[in-house]
Amino acid sequence: MHHGGIYAEEIAGKAYDTALLRRFARYVLPYRLSITAVVLILPLVAACRLAQPWIIKLAIDGHIITGRLAGLELLAVGFLGILLVESLLSFIEVYLLQSVGQHVMSDMRSELYQHVMHLPVSWFDRVPTGSAVTRLTSDVEVLGEMFASGIITIIGDVFLLIGIISVMLWMNLKLSLVTFSVLPILLYVAYTFRRRMRKSFREVRARLGSLNAFLNECISGISIIQIFNREQDEEKRFSDLNASYRDANMPVIFWDASLYAMVEALSSIAVALIIWYGGGEIIKGALTFGVLVAFIQYIEKFFSPIRDLSAKYSVMQGAMASLERIFALLDTPSTPSPLPRCGEEQTPSPSGGRGESSVPLIEFRDVSFSYQDGNDILNNFNLEVHRGERIAIVGESGGGKTTITRLLTRLYEIERGNILLQGTDIRELDRAQVRRRVGVVLQDPCLFAGSIEFNICLGDEQARQRVPQAAAAVGADRFISRLQNGYEEEVRERGSNFSVGEKQLLSFARAVAFDPEILVLDEATASIDSASEQMIQEGIRGMMQGRTSLVIAHRLSTIHDADRIITIQHGIKVEEGTHEELIRAGGIYYRLHQLQFSEM
Repeated sequence: MHHGGIYAEEIAGKAYDTALLRRFARYVLPYRLSITAVVLILPLVAACRLAQPWIIKLAIDGHIITGRLAGLELLAVGFLGILLVESLLSFIEVYLLQSVGQHVMSDMRSELYQHVMHLPVSWFDRVPTGSAVTRLTSDVEVLGEMFASGIITIIGDVFLLIGIISVMLWMNLKLSLVTFSVLPILLYVAYTFRRRMRKSFREVRARLGSLNAFLNECISGISIIQIFNREQDEEKRFSDLNASYRDANMPVIFWDASLYAMVEALSSIAVALIIWYGGGEIIKGALTFGVLVAFIQYIEKFFSPIRDLSAKYSVMQGAMASLERIFALLDTPSTPSPLPRCGEEQTPSPSGGRGESSVPLIEFRDVSFSYQDGNDILNNFNLEVHRGERIAIVGESGGGKTTITRLLTRLYEIERGNILLQGTDIRELDRAQVRRRVGVVLQDPCLFAGSIEFNICLGDEQARQRVPQAAAAVGADRFISRLQNGYEEEVRERGSNFSVGEKQLLSFARAVAFDPEILVLDEATASIDSASEQMIQEGIRGMMQGRTSLVIAHRLSTIHDADRIITIQHGIKVEEGTHEELIRAGGIYYRLHQLQFSEM
């Protein structure tokens, strides 16, 4: 099935991982005052809950049984006051926890987004888009649940449990020991539950990962599914995955129900023991009825947080798995450090430290590169490009043409060899500096939701001032002027309200607006019809005036006037010359040219 493989994520995490929490603590430290306030409130809330059964004991033993009503109203008012104080403290506790959780999630999302923006493109080749988005959304949201009902509330439960045990032992040691005789069974049940549930949670997450990946694929490729009438087949696949996810949840439901039932049974047994032993003690006169009632209420409060163990365990298990994935992403190296300087002649300067005419603007020296080990896409590739030249690169699909542009813009790092920009290795230059000098137009235009103006300038103020001139240079102003809102016309997701040709014209205008020194066109006219191509050819020529150009060509008719044409085969430069020279040579370029024009 196409929904398996890298999409299924199985996290073998712990429900409590000290190392992860220590690292997570640095995000919480800026809000330590709020956390400290919550920690101080927790014992106060526990004290309010502990006081309620005690007040009932005093009312029963001191007033109700004796028939002395004087002072009973004070106990009632005190009981009500404690309830109000508990409610107020609980409100402050929840508000502070939720507030800190939201701030921490916002900080982590910002850091994750900044980190993702600087990851190498090779990382995105390996990681599914849905998985990356999950890190910034769902995984971070789980941490908010941890604040609301996870680790901090567990601390409150511990305070309450310790307080209940202490008060019960202080009130009556023998009755407490009889009541706590069920604790060994309870501890064994909790341990068994934790071990069984961990395995079930892992399976649920793995199945959910497959289901999400399948949905992402289907929604992205819905047009292909419909064109090839595969709806029923995909529905069957989804049903299988959906059933698999449902079945994975069944053990979770079983163990959750089992825990709840066992805790309820043990709670009832504890109450029965209290009534049995405490009733006998009351008959003997060794115990008051108020103490018996207080014990029953305390034991109810004792088992209440244990009933919620499954939910809290699930939250903590999910939080640890999310932290594991988030920190794994943050630990992914963003960019390698620059190479050390090689000498005086490598210092960046307009002429590379030598005469401008003798130093190529771009130079590839014995460059080799592979996306996978042992499968070189480029093999000892050499090329010199001088300022103002228009160089065309042609060859078979997969031969390494696009890789050349990716290495030049440092989307990928060179493995062997050097790429020099005015005599300086580009690895010694800041990436932003390199990319400001190189403008790229791809075969598949990428548009963002927003206005046409934004898609041309991408929010850059200097580029914004050149938007009309850039659009006019490539002929995009012709269709923009016909739009109701002109440059403020809305661009929908992925530019769905524009034709492929119009989207490509906008990407051309974008390249011009940023006024690059070097222009790279990676099969940029492949998606444009012949009429549109003729319309923008003059604009392209104007765009290239005064710029050095690298043109990855699919349509050979667009590169006849290139200064030089480079033919690549299997990552190796096999031919170089003008169109006329290569035609006369009768080599690979000649055969490509003949094949393409014989099909027209």
